[in-house]
Parts: sequence; structure tokens; C-alpha cells
Amino acid sequence: MRPTPTLPVRDGLSPSYLWLQPGPWPDMLSFLVERLTAVAPQVWRERMLRGEVRNQHGEALRPETPYRSGDCIFYYRQLPQGEERIPVEEKILHVDSHLLVADKPHFLPVIPTGRFVQETLLVRLKKETGLEHLTPIHRLDRETAGVIVFSHNPDSRGKYQSMFQRRTMYKVYEAIAPLRAELRLPVVHRSRVEEIPGQFFKMYEAPGEPNSETHISLAEPRGELGLYRLEPVTGRRHQLRVHMASLGIPILNDLFYPNAVPVGVADDLDKPLKLLARSLFFIDPLDGSERHFHSERTL
Repeated sequence: MRPTPTLPVRDGLSPSYLWLQPGPWPDMLSFLVERLTAVAPQVWRERMLRGEVRNQHGEALRPETPYRSGDCIFYYRQLPQGEERIPVEEKILHVDSHLLVADKPHFLPVIPTGRFVQETLLVRLKKETGLEHLTPIHRLDRETAGVIVFSHNPDSRGKYQSMFQRRTMYKVYEAIAPLRAELRLPVVHRSRVEEIPGQFFKMYEAPGEPNSETHISLAEPRGELGLYRLEPVTGRRHQLRVHMASLGIPILNDLFYPNAVPVGVADDLDKPLKLLARSLFFIDPLDGSERHFHSERTL
């Protein structure tokens, strides 16, 4: 269960947290320097002296504070080199007392991760709306654009999240990919999608019982390419990209599938992944109403 933060939201960013496990460190500074090495020792010292590292009781942890296994610490993620703005714009499609629905652009991550902290959809929306409890209730890859739903009411969040566990939220994607005359469509593609060992960023189709399912049809031919309609039944990471590549019709501008480009290649904003979360439909678990949301973007 996520603990209650003892640091406030700052610049749209909620504090990160970490449960302390048994270890040999005599004090908190020793632990932070050894385990969170992306931050220089002097920077950790300065943050602690400013009261920016606290435990679950709200106690400000100083460099010499003894390390206590079982405590939970809160701190802010910051990138020492700063971040350049990603020149893409999100749009809010809907807000009510429980949900916010956004239309995400390509290239913008949903949540802080790796080299992205401020330049994420979650942090941007928190700054724009002031909704401190905003949390995405499903995934959307950084490279994918389209409709994504956030909860901002902790009291009702579980009911909306359970829709994904029960697979009662209906999603439609669009993709542009090559045409294959010999491929008979529509098709229901099922396979077992797992992480490639040692490559956490990439998935593959492994032997074994299928754990993923996508319904794929051709919506419109476009010369040598086609506009495809993708309806996922499950939500494995990179599922649509893996399934399309497996069928010999990899999504246009996909840098991971079927073959990954070298790490460190800069984004080409003129060549986004041609994958769009077009629409989303569900029966609202609170009042039984039908909820339809559609992206205003096009491929």
C-alpha cells in the first residue's frame, strides 16, 4: 500500500518514497550516497539540511540520522542537468469530480521515469490543474499518443482501477503499418508476451500459454501502407507493437520492433510512432452511465 507522503507536491511533482530494508549503513547519508548514486553526496547533504528528506512520521532526516530498517523515506526526484521542454502539447478532454481524461501527444512520458521528471504528462497536468492526487489508471507508452484516463479522487480510484483488472474497459487503437497481401484479416492474435532477459525495455513472444490477445483489422488501405484498427483484450507492455511486428506488419517508425535502434538515438519529432489510442469506452462503476472518450489527433 502506498504510504501517505510527508512532503508536499512541489512543481507538480509528488515525492518519491522508499522502504528501508535491513542493511549495514550507520546513518542516512551513507545509505543515500551508496544506494541512490545518481545524486552527488554533497547534493544529498544539502537536501537533508533543507528538510527535503523525511520519514513516514514527518521527521526531517539529517545526514547523521541513524539508519532505521522498516522506516519509509520521502524525497524529491531531481535531475542534476535539468530538462529541456519536449515541444509537444497535451489536451484535457474531460474533467469531473473523479476523473480527468487527457489526449496525450507522442514523445511525452506519462509518469516520471529515467531522464524525464518535469517533462511528463502527469507533472504537466498537476501544474495545470492543481489536482494533487492525480494518478493514471492505465498505461500508455511514451511513443504512443491518444486517450488516457487519470483518477484524482482517492475514494473512488479503486473502483475505476478494477475495470482494468476485470477487462471491462474497451479500447480501440489505430496504427499505420505496411500492407501484406497474403495476411488474412481480420485476425485475432494471441501469444505469450514477456520481457527479453536483460532487456527490460523490450518484449518478445515466448513459448507457452498465451497471456495477450489483440483483434486486428484493416480500416483503410493507403498505398503500400494501411490504417489498422487494433482492439486489445489484454494490456501487456508493448503488446500491440509486438503483435504487429510478429505478423510481419511492424508499426511505422517503431524504434524497438522488430529490431531496436541503438540506445541514445535522439527523438525525431517528425517521425512519431504511428500508433494512436483512438477511443475508450466503459460503464461507469459509480453511476452505471456510458462513458465514451475519443482522441482528437490523427495519424
